[in-house]
Amino acid sequence: MSALDAVRARHSWSRVTDVAPTREELLTLVAAAGRVADHSSLRPWRLIELRGEDRMALGKAMAKAQGDKEPSPKPLRAPLLIAVVASFRKSDKVPRWEQEAVASGVAHTLSLLLDEAGWGVIWRTGHYTRSKAVAKAHGLQKNEELLGWLYVGGKPVGKKPGRRKSVDASAMLTRMPTKAQKKTK
Repeated sequence: MSALDAVRARHSWSRVTDVAPTREELLTLVAAAGRVADHSSLRPWRLIELRGEDRMALGKAMAKAQGDKEPSPKPLRAPLLIAVVASFRKSDKVPRWEQEAVASGVAHTLSLLLDEAGWGVIWRTGHYTRSKAVAKAHGLQKNEELLGWLYVGGKPVGKKPGRRKSVDASAMLTRMPTKAQKKTK
């Protein structure tokens, strides 16, 4: 399958089965995802693997952030969660936004690789990513921010992935305005 075919075939899977890639399988895909464009090779990202009881600990942290007594069941929706962390580095050349873009690029590339390898994946974000209780549960440092989690599991047989509308590429890809166009605005 070509990269174009893999990207065109990718879908988010909001429901997955209880099987997940092994750590060894994951390491291979993470190594490939880490090849994204990275100005100055800062590697301003890291990933945290959550399996088993780790997901319950996250559920408790989410409950604490929300002021609930019972752990949130959200982390139990997939057997593997991969926390995506922007780990900002000091740099005179690479601004913070660009470092966050690298971390996001790693996450998206990893989601494509997981999908192409046959796994169901969805990238979940939300207000919990900025919660102190959730940051503490992940062991985040002062220079780090949680960008969300890749929920990973098996693709259910007979189920369809989430729907994604087609992109009107001609509307999204524009040209630089000419001098005449700039004067009319």
